This record gives sequence, structure tokens and C-alpha cells, in this order.
Amino acid sequence: MAVRGGGSGPGETRGWSEPNRTEPNQTIPCRAVFSPQGSPEAAEEAEQGPEPPAGAAVRRGKRVTPTAAAPQPAKLSRAELYKPPTSEELTQLKETEDLFHSSLLRLQLTDQAWLSKDVKVPFLQVPFNVKGRFHFVPPAELKVVGSYLLGTCVRPEINVDIAVTMPREIFQDKDNLNQRYHRKRALYLSHIAQHLSKEKLFGSVKFAYMNSNHLKPILLLRPQGKDEKMVTVRLHACPDSGLFKPSRFYPSKNNVRTAWFMEQSTPKEGATEPATPHYNNSILCDTVMHSHLHFLSNTAADFPGMKDGLALLKVWLNQRQLSKGLGCFSGFLVSMLVAYLLMKRKIVKMMSGYQVLRSTLQFLAATDLSVTGISLAQDADPSLPTLDDFHQAFEVVFVDPSGLVNLCADMTASKYHQVQFEAKHSMEILDDRMVDGFQVLLMTPKPMLRTFDHVFHLKHVSKLQGTCKKMQLLNELMDRGGNYVAAALPFVVSLLARGLSQRAQLVAHSLPQIPEWPIDAEPPKHKDVGHLTFGLLFVPEFASSTLEKGPQADHPEALEFRTFWGEKSELRRFQDGSICEAVVWEASTVCQKRLIPEQIIRHLLKLHADIPESSICYTGALLESVIKIGKEAQGTGEEAMVSVVCSYDDLSRKLWNLKELPLTVTAVQGVHPALRYTDVFPPIPMKPVYSFHNKSKHLLYPSEEKPCPAYITPLKIICHMEGSGQWPQDKGAIKRIKAAFHLRLAELLQQQHQLVCRPAVTHTDVYKDGYVFRLQVAYHREPLILKEVITPEGMLKYQDTEESRQLELETLHLPYLTSSLHGLQQQHPVFGSTSRLAKRWVSAQLLSDSISEECVDLLVAFLFLHPAPFTPPSSPQVGFLRFLNLLATFDWKNNPLIVNLNTGLTDSECTEIKNKFVAARSRLPVMFLATPKDQGSSMWTRERPSAQILQRLVLLARESLRALEEQLMAPLSDQDVKMVFRPPLDFYDVLIHLNPNQIPRHLESVDRPVKSVSRGVVKNSSATNVLFPVVDYDPVQLYLQELRDAFDDLALFFYDKHGGEVIAVLWKPLSFKPLPFKASSMKGRKVTTLNNELVCIPNVEAILEDFEILGEGLVRSVEAHTEKWTI
Repeated sequence: MAVRGGGSGPGETRGWSEPNRTEPNQTIPCRAVFSPQGSPEAAEEAEQGPEPPAGAAVRRGKRVTPTAAAPQPAKLSRAELYKPPTSEELTQLKETEDLFHSSLLRLQLTDQAWLSKDVKVPFLQVPFNVKGRFHFVPPAELKVVGSYLLGTCVRPEINVDIAVTMPREIFQDKDNLNQRYHRKRALYLSHIAQHLSKEKLFGSVKFAYMNSNHLKPILLLRPQGKDEKMVTVRLHACPDSGLFKPSRFYPSKNNVRTAWFMEQSTPKEGATEPATPHYNNSILCDTVMHSHLHFLSNTAADFPGMKDGLALLKVWLNQRQLSKGLGCFSGFLVSMLVAYLLMKRKIVKMMSGYQVLRSTLQFLAATDLSVTGISLAQDADPSLPTLDDFHQAFEVVFVDPSGLVNLCADMTASKYHQVQFEAKHSMEILDDRMVDGFQVLLMTPKPMLRTFDHVFHLKHVSKLQGTCKKMQLLNELMDRGGNYVAAALPFVVSLLARGLSQRAQLVAHSLPQIPEWPIDAEPPKHKDVGHLTFGLLFVPEFASSTLEKGPQADHPEALEFRTFWGEKSELRRFQDGSICEAVVWEASTVCQKRLIPEQIIRHLLKLHADIPESSICYTGALLESVIKIGKEAQGTGEEAMVSVVCSYDDLSRKLWNLKELPLTVTAVQGVHPALRYTDVFPPIPMKPVYSFHNKSKHLLYPSEEKPCPAYITPLKIICHMEGSGQWPQDKGAIKRIKAAFHLRLAELLQQQHQLVCRPAVTHTDVYKDGYVFRLQVAYHREPLILKEVITPEGMLKYQDTEESRQLELETLHLPYLTSSLHGLQQQHPVFGSTSRLAKRWVSAQLLSDSISEECVDLLVAFLFLHPAPFTPPSSPQVGFLRFLNLLATFDWKNNPLIVNLNTGLTDSECTEIKNKFVAARSRLPVMFLATPKDQGSSMWTRERPSAQILQRLVLLARESLRALEEQLMAPLSDQDVKMVFRPPLDFYDVLIHLNPNQIPRHLESVDRPVKSVSRGVVKNSSATNVLFPVVDYDPVQLYLQELRDAFDDLALFFYDKHGGEVIAVLWKPLSFKPLPFKASSMKGRKVTTLNNELVCIPNVEAILEDFEILGEGLVRSVEAHTEKWTI
């Protein structure tokens, strides 16, 4: 029964008889032969080529237009009928034979005008040639089925499912074979579609595939006007009950003949036909629609909690992207699961919706349906297939009440394991008193990019045809109606899961989804699912291991290991003397080791699935390029950070063991971000080139002729000295004693350890291993002494002063924070890199001066300590995406962000923090961060960010996240992820362009300069006895400070401290208000008259000129966006 189509693919079908043109019961027998085009996979792609003999009009979209008025057939006598044909008739017959291979079809086209141009049959007819007849008869019955009647629909999509029962008379004996039933079903729907498309009642009439299964088209109807988006009526065509014998469709039976599918004229001798369980299941599903409705309505009777429970479960599935697409965990499936649990008394009708949710998640978490399937069939009919029969045919098994249909037929084991993993994780969250489970589980979306540590795309799914050939999946292809994506996907996923078994706790894939299409368009092909996305969730301990150890060489499994890994496998001798098969992956830096899974995936897919590397787009670490350092950017700085920490540890030991100090050192605590692994660009060991600098005695200083020397950051360390009665109790005297200690420390380090030191009043700089450490002595009672205030009555009282707060921050809170985050890095190796990405982004948005580094570190720490509903990040990129999401979606106005460092807060303390926060909201900072040591004051955000800056940050985070996720999920587009690190500059009033030669950190900019200037240092860590380098010298920061001191009342200044070439200026809104003339307030203003009064207004020309004068040699030009502001 080949149905004609005017489309681009073989056998896509054109609409059939308009009801008003043919009698309802008129039979249209049709057999069209379709020329074999090799394998069915080739047929779909072969859209051009030599004109096939059969149905050329079909393949090329040429239509034979019916004549204007269809002529009536002439009455011929029997004698006339058998007269020999004239030469004209012979030519006509020859033409008919050549063009159509069937005079019958020619007659249909010319004499019957039943072919409509407006509807194409929604079915991929590959192969084209099918036996059978079809005629349209109005439906035997229409019945609403599905969630609408049960009242378990969940917005945003309200679907009303209607089962349209096709009458018996349109079917024939062997319609269960070779897609005949499916094609008749599609024809039936196209008839209805053509009829309904003329009705004014419907706003749109479209086709779709049910759960993206191309064997099961359905018809979507939406009402006119504003209700169009509200509701969708879905028409499902199903056969009359009792039409087919159920035993024909057992999982072990065959209903698709190989010879037909391969388009061979005769079947091979003695070949057995393979089982077609998915094909059989797709027909059985249609036969049980009504019985499923009865079954579910009986379950839902007197069970109010079921409705709420199902609504919650559907939202839970939607948020995890599990409920749409081929092989999804649909709302219908979860309804049947709740019914199963009720039947097994795991749920009772007294339960509330929340209890139904919990019980279902509990069951999913504990039961692996890919190993032990479940069945709703109650009476054990011995003739029905057993659960074992289903397990042999399907990856996941859940049998319906009839005992015939596997409800999870299309689901891959991998997808079920993802559901199971999510259920386990959700149960842990619900049991955690510290987490608002409802908010986290049901209100937080979990898109793949934010859920999985690494994500990669298979760009061209058409490559899976090659996979089917390579893996010899012909039987699966026949079973899936030629859908090579569905046939190959389970095999590809299990291949990857095996290759990553030690490294990944979960290998998941997106669900192939095909959008709906207009009824006059060709049905979508298999390749129209777009790209497939795979997600990997790592086991952090093993994800980046360079070794894959196999069995011993003489064991039988060794051959299997060699076959699996191909030429990568080699024999190696291990320390214990064993000689084993092993695979060693090339990776020297931490950032390369993180990408070992990419090497594995590319290798295995090429070797076993014939998927070329060019078809794989691996987006796991695209963002890391912005924190790579140096021109030859090897790694992302983790190694540099480790070497800083080693040098610091060594210096600590030397300080503790210093001899001849009047008081011993009781503690050495690092406070620099590099010592907690979160410095965006960690320091690299440097030795100054003397000829590049000016020299004076033992000092080097920058030369005016040369570019600015490289920036050397001082690594600050707090040295706590022991307490003693000898310490003075006067703050001035304490400062002098500390200065003496700084001098003495420098002296002793030089004498005892030959370190070059440079003492100052407030600190001592030590040059060691190519780094500069800045030691600052601390005395534990000093903050208390700074708090002393004498009242007018002569009483002594203690109160916080700005100075005491600052000192406590530097000597108590910052060391505690640094050691806590250092510990967090040991637990979560990507914490540091995630924080560095976050800070790099904040700085790139020109906001690094508007929010403290410690604040960003704490926000990132929150993602690792409180990751629900996710797992803690195991790659910097996913951590960074979640950081943007946290900034963009957290309710800063109404909630404190509680970062429970070292789990130092109990449940009741957290509640108390929230209550106090609500009570004192108006007096607290706009961004409130609470930690165990800082529960009420949010010290890291007390000064900044301001409300306006926070608002800007939230907006930028939202936009950056949207743009990034769009790019990372579009593997075929240009993936320039640095886009979100380039700030929009048209927002600012004035831009001050700087001279790159005088920007010491120019190499750190997002878009690295093509040619860089020498900065007067060489990498060297072993040099001793050198002159002290120029430390902490950044002309841009000094210039910024001058600008802020001079123009703070008029403007805000923004800059990317990591090599930015522009300082952006925003005028303050109030600065342009004319002020009454006062001689004392004339800074940056000029006098003018307004309404006959003398007023002062900003002297913009002079201010812009001042910008240039102040930055002479550093400023290249000042660009004013004058159209943006007026005085």
C-alpha cells in the first residue's frame, strides 16, 4: 500500500482523498512499486540521484494535477473493451508503464481527483512498497482518555487525549505485518486532518509524533484565538478491540520481514526472522488505551492524594527534563507506577500528595527496572509472556495490566538509571533538615548543562547510520522502523558507560525530540531530532586518572580488554611485579587530566561506532581558556598555585623555628587568595632583569623609557607573636613594637636562611623562590585595645571602631576564611578553579572593585557546600554556570545566604540567622552572607556591593547565563564562549583608553594581545642574593585611586584589573544638578546663571581634560559619549 507523496524523501506521503471527493466507503486499492535504493538507511539520505522508475512524481515533488472537471468514465461495450489497442493507446500504455509501473495507479490519478495537495501523510514510508488496500470510513467511536479525565494535568501544557477508534472494515488479514497497520493509521489521521483543517473552529491543525516515536503520528488541534496556547487536543487513532490476536505481538514474535525491509525479491533460504518487540509493542499500545483509562480511573477513585502526588511527580520529572521525547518517563508512566504501588500496598488511599511523592521516589531509588522488571498483570495467565521474555527484548521492563505491553519499551537503561539516581538524590534532600526540600526539588530546573560535570554533543545524528552498520544492528533497525537514532542510542550509551565505568557515576543522554509540523509539510526525518547531547557526572577521585589498568596478560579477559580499547592497549609491568594490559592517557597538567574523559569518548566512538571526531562537540571545558596564563598557556594555573603553597609552607616552618626572636611565633596564617587556591592568575616565580630597571644602591625601580615592569603581587602572611606582660597597652606603642619585630624578622631571615628581605614599618617583604611574601606581625590583644574609648565621665568602655574592625578582619577573620577555603579545596579539587572563573567574570564586567574577592569566594563555596538539587561540581565550567545562576536567581532582598563552612552551624542557628535577618532587614547590607564566625554582620559585604551594583550584577549574570547556555547547547554554531567576558561598553558615559605598555597585567586580558612587550622579568625560582624586584606596582590602580579621590562626588569608575585597556566612567545622577554658588564647593565646577541666579554646574570639558593630565603617559585617549548625558 504505497501512498503517494510529493515530498523530498522516498515515500513521504501526500494527503489522501478529500472526503467530499470520494464516497466514504469507496475503496482505493493502490500498489506502487518503489525502486530499491540499497539499505533503508541509505534510502532516507538519498534525496537526489537518478530518477527512479517508480513514482518519480513521488520522489521529486511533482504532482499530477487532476483535471479541472473530472470526466465521467465512458460506458464501453464488451466488444469495444477487448478491441486491439490503437497506436496512440499503445504509446499511452507504454508511458503509463514507464512512469508508474502500474496502470491501476495511473487510472486513479487521472480519473479520480482524490489527491489533495494540502495534507501529506505523516509517515516515513521507507521502504515504499507495501501491499494492501485502504478506504476511509468514519470513526467507530471517539473517547477522551488520559490525564485530563483523571484531573492530573500539569501546566504549562494541558493536553486532552482523544482515542479515535478506526472501524474494522478498513483493515485486512495481515495488517500486523510490515508497517501496514501503521501506514493505515497515518492515512486515517491525514484524512481527519484534511477534513478538520477546513473547520473554522480550530486555530491550528498539526501533526506530531507521540513521544517522538515516528511510528506513532498523532493529530494536534488547538482552539482559535487567545485560548490557542491554553489547551491542545491530541487525536490518537487506535484499532477496534479484538482486531488483532494478541499472541501475534508477543516480544519474541516477528512482524517485519527482512526481505521486505531490505527490498529483496525473495527471502533468503532457511534464514530465521528476528523478533520485533518494539514494533509489536507500538501496535499493542494502541489496543489497550481504553483499558488503561479504566484501570487508572479505578485507582484514582476515593484517592484525593493521588491527584496532588501525580502533579508533584510530573513537576519533578519536568524540572529534570525526563518527561518529553523518545523513551521518556512520561506523566502516563508515572501514573501507572503510582497505580502499581497502590496495588502492592506501598501506597494507601489515605496518603497525602507529599506522601505519594515520597513513596514513589523511595521505590524508584530502590528498584532497578532494568534488572528486575515489574508487572501490573494480576492473574498469572500461563500463555502470556513472562518478565524474563520482556527482559530479553527490552532494556527496562514495566508491564501493563494486560500483561502484553511494556510501558518502558522505548526507555534506555541509561535513562532509567538517571531517573533512579535523581530519585535517590531527591530522597537525601528530603531527609536533610538544613535544606528547603520543596523549593529545591520542585522549583529548581535542572538543565543538562548545569546538572552534569561535562557535556558533549553528537552534532550529526546521521552518523549513527554508520554506527548501525559497524555494530551490525540490522535487526534493531527493522524493529525500530528504520529509526537509526533509536536503534543505535542504547548501544552507544552502554559503550560509553563501559569505557567510563570507573570515572563516571552517571552517563546520561538527552531524549530525541521531534517538534510538531504543519499538515501540509513532509513528516520529519530521523535526522531532524537535531543533535544528541550526553552528560557525564564524575566520581571526583577517579575522573582524571591517567591509567586504565586491565587484567593480567595471561588471563582470558585480556583479549576482551584489548578488543575494547584497540591499539591504545599495551602491556605494562607494575610495581607489584604483575604484567597487565593497560591504557595510559597523555595528560601533564590538571586541566588536561580533567579532559581525559574526552579522549576516551572520542577514541571509543571512533573505534566501535564509526563516529568521526569532527561529529563530536565536547563542551566540557571551553570556558577554562580565560584563566590560562602565559603566552604558551599550558595549564589553568593549578600547578602554579601548588608551588606557591609549598613555598609558603616552607617559609612557615622557617618562621616557627627562628632563633633569637624576643618572642616566639605562635601561628603563621596566609591570607592571600593564592593560599586558598582562588587567585585568578596565581603568581609565577620571577627574577628581575636589572638592565630593564633603574638602580639606586640596593633598589630597583621602574624606568620611564621602558614599559611598566611585570606586576609582582605580595603574598600576605599574618605572623602571630606570643602574648607577654612585656607588650605595652598603648596603641601607638604597640605599632612601634610591631615595627621593631618587622626589622628583626628581616634581619634573622637574612642571617639564618639567606633570604633577601625588605623591612617596612607595617610589614616585611621576603623574596623567596621567586615569590614575594609580605609578613605582618599581629598581637592578639591589639583589636581589643583599639576598641577602648574613654567616656566624658572618665569611664572606660569598649566599642567597635573602624580601625579595630579592619584589624580584626585582617588578623582574625581573613586567616580563618583562608584556612576554611583551603580545606574546601582539599575536599573539592575544582573549587579553586571555579572561584577563579567567577572572579574573572566579575572583573571582566568591570566590577571587581565593587564586590570583594572574599565575597565571590564565599558565593562559590556555597555551591560546593549546599549544591542541592545538584551534586557538588566536578568541573570548573559547571560550577561557574551555577555561580551565574545563583547570582541571577537568589532572592537577595528576602533571604540571607548561609554558607555553612566546616558545618559549623546547626539547624536551629540557621533558623535564628533567618529570623534576625528578617527583623533587621533594613539595616543590613543588600547582599547578606552569613558564616559560622559571622552570623549577624555580613562583614564581607558590609561596604559593597551597593544596591545598584547588585542589581547590575544580577542582570549581567542572567544575560551571561542565557547567552552561554545557548552557545554551549548549539554545537553547530560558533562557540565563542569569551563573549560573556566582554562587557558592553555603550552603557558608560566616558571611556578612558589606556596605553597597553603601561598595563603590567596586559597578558591577563580576556582576548590576549597578539604581541606582548617585555616586562623586565625572567622566570626563575632558584636565584638567591638578588636585588629586590619592584613589588605591587600597578600604574592603572594608582591612577584609578587618584581619579576616585578627585572626582568621587561626580562619577563612578570601573575597570577590569586583569589587563583591561579601558576605564569606564559613569556620571552620578545627582552630579549634574545645578548647585547654589559657594566658593567652597567649586571643585570640578563652573559658574553659570540659571533664572538670574548664580549656580555651579560640573565643568565637563575641564574634567575630561583633567582625566588626561592626571594620566599622562598612561592615558591614550578619552572618549566621551556625549549623546548620553546633558547638563
